[in-house]
Amino acid sequence: MSTYVLVHGAWSGAHGFRDVRRLLQAQGHEVFTPALTGIGARVHLASPQVTLDTHIQDVVNLVLYEDLRDLVLLGFSYGGMVVTGALAHIAERVRHLVYLDAFVPKDGESVMDLVAGRRPPTGLGAPAFLPPAPRAYDSAEQQAFHDPRRVAQPLGTFAQPVRLAQALEQYPFTRTYIRATEDDHSAESDQRFAHAAAHARDSAHWAYHEIDTNHMVPMNRPRDLANILLALA
Repeated sequence: MSTYVLVHGAWSGAHGFRDVRRLLQAQGHEVFTPALTGIGARVHLASPQVTLDTHIQDVVNLVLYEDLRDLVLLGFSYGGMVVTGALAHIAERVRHLVYLDAFVPKDGESVMDLVAGRRPPTGLGAPAFLPPAPRAYDSAEQQAFHDPRRVAQPLGTFAQPVRLAQALEQYPFTRTYIRATEDDHSAESDQRFAHAAAHARDSAHWAYHEIDTNHMVPMNRPRDLANILLALA
């Protein structure tokens, strides 16, 4: 049995992994899908004081309070920032680190550094939240379920930089990048995902997989994603 911790992306919540979670659990594995503060099921806690550190602590506390070890830790999209930051606290508990069409930041980088389009107006009266980016799904049913559950993201989560003590390749755990292949690379964020994917594909330090869908992999292709994760068990 393996233990999976699946960290969702921006504007969404743990419900984004509900289909993947059920598939992994059906094979006898433990699956945890932490809900990040201020979005998803914890939208009632949204405030301008929510930062990347808040989301890192959400994941770290889950791991520590549940005393989880030998983890397969996955970050999806913005969740790549969160799992990277969590390494400062739980790296020794991670067996395999997975980035799912995600940011792979270096030390000192924030989402706003990686994607200039995420940099909002500043000054008096500037917004503290960023509205959700539009997303496409493979089915009308998925669209109807997920669109109403996409909420504004506290900007502090995009503004705060990650702290990473050493390059990812220097950690003892193994690592995988999973790329969604149907995005057209026109969006700034997608270009960043494509760059991270190319690095992993060409590196002896990474495993690399592709899934034939757009960015919303856990919703569009839950079985394909689950099969890749099950192979890590």
